[in-house]
Amino acid sequence: MLKKLKSDYLSWIVLLGAFFVLLDVFFFNRGLIFSLIVAIGMVYLGRKKMPKKTGKFLFWAGLFLLFVNVINMIAVKFFLMALLCFLIYQYANRKKLQYTIIPIINEPHADAGLYSETIIKEQPLFQNRLFGHQQTPDHVYEWDDVNIQCGVGDSLIDLSNTVLPKGESIIFIRNIMGKVTVHIPYDVEVSIHHSVLFGSARILDFYETSLINRIINVETANYEQTDQKVKIFTSMMVGDIEVKRV
Repeated sequence: MLKKLKSDYLSWIVLLGAFFVLLDVFFFNRGLIFSLIVAIGMVYLGRKKMPKKTGKFLFWAGLFLLFVNVINMIAVKFFLMALLCFLIYQYANRKKLQYTIIPIINEPHADAGLYSETIIKEQPLFQNRLFGHQQTPDHVYEWDDVNIQCGVGDSLIDLSNTVLPKGESIIFIRNIMGKVTVHIPYDVEVSIHHSVLFGSARILDFYETSLINRIINVETANYEQTDQKVKIFTSMMVGDIEVKRV
């Protein structure tokens, strides 16, 4: 019951947030969409021209303009207020409710070993990061599927320093802004599904510099028939993707 109640509250918050976004765009701040496009364009051009001074200026000025436009939206103010109310509500309930936890200890049976299992915690290759660059080690490493969410930053995955298992290996990267680079060995087939709002793509023999709200699917010819292959999913607002053979 409590979970359903929280889910209902979350649904109402999302609906009201969408309502305030539309209200803000069409009635109170009609130039918001243009300002956001200009800010995103400045960030994209600035990142292209880095490390020149012009590029740095455009990048940071675009980020500042994007921050100012977003923070002034009615929907953002509503979400911040809703978050504050939720935290106060959680804190008040935590103070009211006190639980007494009584541990229950069961004596092990003679055949308990038949049902026991070993749990192994592995360290992932990448972590979710809001800012910063990440890459696979320069030395030989053990492969593990990648599933990360990033804010602003680049990701480099070099598959030439690892041994891929038989079957389909997965790389899943969601990025707000940055560049994703993947190095693929010549004997490994690959399938790429890329979604971007503004950016460019260099995927094997496919190359396009000006992508605006595009979805790209590229797959090597023998992908379905081979036993060793990599499937790559990338999604980003502003940024580039590069997949090349090494």
